Amino acid sequence: MISLLYSIFRAYKGYFYQLSFTKTDNLVRHWTATIAHIQLIFGILIYVQSPIVKYLWANFSTAIQNMDSAFFGILHILLMLTAIVLITIGSALAKRKPTDRDKFKTMLIWFSIALFIIFIAIPWPFSPLASRPYLR
Repeated sequence: MISLLYSIFRAYKGYFYQLSFTKTDNLVRHWTATIAHIQLIFGILIYVQSPIVKYLWANFSTAIQNMDSAFFGILHILLMLTAIVLITIGSALAKRKPTDRDKFKTMLIWFSIALFIIFIAIPWPFSPLASRPYLR
């Protein structure tokens, strides 16, 4: 999340102040996508071990009616996968853009949409999708 926020900040600053796309900007773009992929691997490992997910897939017809099971078993992983795909596409497109301004704009748009989807996928205590306290 920190690398995504930082890359959005750099893209915003570079786009609106018309800065040149430096080697550091390229490294931030690259490492943001790499960190997102590493996080995806850890998330999938945790997903397949989750008792909520195991229960959902073993008792799908009854468990899907429980909003927490549906959120953690299906919605959360689909939204997070979508966010990672958007980060990957945004990173690849930004790398291939001809102008610095286009690179920053592409990063800003794609990474911001991914961040928005990640915020939706987080099980906030106030979320209507999943009820989890801040501390357990």
